[in-house]
Amino acid sequence: MKKQGSGWALLPLGVFILVYLGSSIVAKDFYSVSIVVPFLAAALVALIMNRKSTFDSKLEIFCKGAGDNNIILMVIIFILAGAFAEVAKTMGAVDATVNLGLSLLPSNVLIAGLFIIACFIALSVGTSVGTIVSLVPIAVVVAEKTGILTAIAVAAVVSGAMFGDNLSIISDTTIAATRTQGCEMKDKFKMNFKIVLPAAIVTALIFVFISRGYVATNIEALEFNIIKIVPYIAVILSSLAGINVILVLFSGILVAGSIGLIYGSFNLLGLFGAISTGIEGMSELIIISILIAGTIEIIKVNGGIDFILNKGLKGFKTKRGAEYGIAALVSLVDICTANNTVAIVTVGPIAKDISNEFELEPKRIAGIIDMFSCAFQGIIPYGAQLISAAGLAALSPFAIMKYLFYPYLMGISAVVAIWLHWRTREDNRITRIEI
Repeated sequence: MKKQGSGWALLPLGVFILVYLGSSIVAKDFYSVSIVVPFLAAALVALIMNRKSTFDSKLEIFCKGAGDNNIILMVIIFILAGAFAEVAKTMGAVDATVNLGLSLLPSNVLIAGLFIIACFIALSVGTSVGTIVSLVPIAVVVAEKTGILTAIAVAAVVSGAMFGDNLSIISDTTIAATRTQGCEMKDKFKMNFKIVLPAAIVTALIFVFISRGYVATNIEALEFNIIKIVPYIAVILSSLAGINVILVLFSGILVAGSIGLIYGSFNLLGLFGAISTGIEGMSELIIISILIAGTIEIIKVNGGIDFILNKGLKGFKTKRGAEYGIAALVSLVDICTANNTVAIVTVGPIAKDISNEFELEPKRIAGIIDMFSCAFQGIIPYGAQLISAAGLAALSPFAIMKYLFYPYLMGISAVVAIWLHWRTREDNRITRIEI
């Protein structure tokens, strides 16, 4: 007999959303309260629930989930990704990439160029917010020099940043999506890239079209050192070649660090400081990953996952419907938390159980939860991406939203891709054998 599960087991997730939304609404700022606190509250509720089990036994279940092999590996990847991104940035790789792009691009396609540069930087550094902070001041200058609306130039940067955030192998979202689903990053990348590439091409063409006639004047030649871009290129190519991500990131740190030492960007102590800063920047995400993994394990033992599978998704008769259900779930959590990585870490284990139940491909589910979370993260006006972009450009987030072509097109592409994938497949129907 298939377990029906218990809706009460999902109470910790409800507590998390209530505490997070409540504190954010009271403070009128979604980033004034550390998201660790709501997750800690959820973990405590999970440990207190179910009086049929002792506290010690529930604590053991929590630690089992938090110490899962995939979670620990994900934490290690977070540590190395943070170190690489900070070392490369301190070494001057971001500035070199920006200056190279702006130097090569014709002045009449600078807006589309900003989008392309943002795509590459975010793909290389794995952070949309970092890309936005680096490029928005340049976008403002480009808008002033060309006469185009500042909101359009800033939207081009945000759009490119979300492209890279979704696809980068050192992005928090990619790491979380692939580790929770148990698939290879290169497999997820190839599947994901095919879906979002048309959206990126159309976005670039739109920016070319709406910026036609605007030509930059008085933009000085920018200096750049192409050697400083090598770490980014090496990391991207080696990842696509299928080399283990741990080795890729270790190598990236060594290459970026060596270039920085040779060119005097920092000394040995400076290199160690950059590595430390990068790791510290990942600390909150590491804590969240451990807390939510332990909490989800208790929810699972208490029947919460069974409830979702047998009650929450009982209306789905096809695998296409199950994929849309996962997409809707991660989108909703992202809207509530304003953090796409947290949304993936939260929904990932549940999506994995749904995937196993309905015999879905792990790489497809990893791509789906990453695409939909990034699509919504890129357009919500209270997300870190739009808040930081609007603050740097002295604009309202709503002024930028209307020109965020890529996040909108990415979401549409993902919806269409799911429908097309199962359109003619004979295994679309879900077959359940209940014992």
